[in-house]
Amino acid sequence: MASIRHEHAEVIEIAGGVDTHLDTHTAAVIDPVGRVLGTAQFPADAAGYAALLAWMQGFGWLLRVGVEGTGAYGAGLARLLREQQIHVVEVDRPDRKTRRFQGKSDPIDAIAAAKTALAQTRTGAPKQRDGRIEALRNLRVARRSAVEQRADAQRQIKSLIVTAPDELRRRLRGLSTTDLITTCAALRPDRTDAAAPATATKIALRSLARRHQQLSLEITDLDELLTPLIAVINPKLLAANGVGTDTAGQLLVTAGENHDRLRSEAAFAMLCGTAPIPASSGKTNRHRLNRGGDRQANAALYRVVLCRLRWDPQTRAYAEKRTKEGLSKKEIIRCLKRYIARELYRIITANQPQPTT
Repeated sequence: MASIRHEHAEVIEIAGGVDTHLDTHTAAVIDPVGRVLGTAQFPADAAGYAALLAWMQGFGWLLRVGVEGTGAYGAGLARLLREQQIHVVEVDRPDRKTRRFQGKSDPIDAIAAAKTALAQTRTGAPKQRDGRIEALRNLRVARRSAVEQRADAQRQIKSLIVTAPDELRRRLRGLSTTDLITTCAALRPDRTDAAAPATATKIALRSLARRHQQLSLEITDLDELLTPLIAVINPKLLAANGVGTDTAGQLLVTAGENHDRLRSEAAFAMLCGTAPIPASSGKTNRHRLNRGGDRQANAALYRVVLCRLRWDPQTRAYAEKRTKEGLSKKEIIRCLKRYIARELYRIITANQPQPTT
């Protein structure tokens, strides 16, 4: 689209929007009443980010920039904009109804991001990606992948045992998981007879068991890095009742480095998917289950609830009281998750600057 520029026009306030992709970013600029001043595409690298910012600032005083995917393809651009003291907001992708009427293209999405940033609707402050929380997130990505792959290897071992020859199956079926992995890793099949089903089963079991052992070593190594890192970032969270290393790490990553983007404990509860959603109509006044938010954070709070229901007398007393009032166990757990989200929010944001209203 052609850019609208006037050499001697007075400086106007503008808003920008960026649709981010792996190789290119498409930018759009609009004026205060939403008229499109220009769109352009830039490479997704350091030089392209600088060129994109210079192009936007050529239209006037840049109020704010809406960026899609600040935690993925737009992370580098968001970092540069923050360094240049540009107000960056995270925008959601256009909803399906809007796309159905307006169509779908990179310029259209960039214009929609700019209009969303200008109106400041459905926007949020992006997470900072240059602190200890980002280091924690990266380590947790590797650990979570190792845990999932180890579980897959364990399931595959047990699946192979079900169809293994009778002698091998009798030898392995009664073993605990630890002994099973050790025994399978120590198998010595004759590799020259790999065409035989029994030999092939032993080779597969040994390979999976050794993979399981290697992944266990990786998890242990990562835990040795994660535990002291979390203890340095927020020791009070790690010391909270029912909160372990994995739970604390997940909640810190969910909250992000810049805690001031969480405007209240209710916002944190919504972020974790523990805030009930109003579903009232007419004379009916009710709330429904929240299935949104960060599901990993929701699972972390669920683990805290289970731990406290087993070991914490106050939590057990609360559960007994609400049971007598007619609530089911699922409903009680949802209430507890909401209360615990409020408690842990205060610990996470302690000694952090609170947002002004």
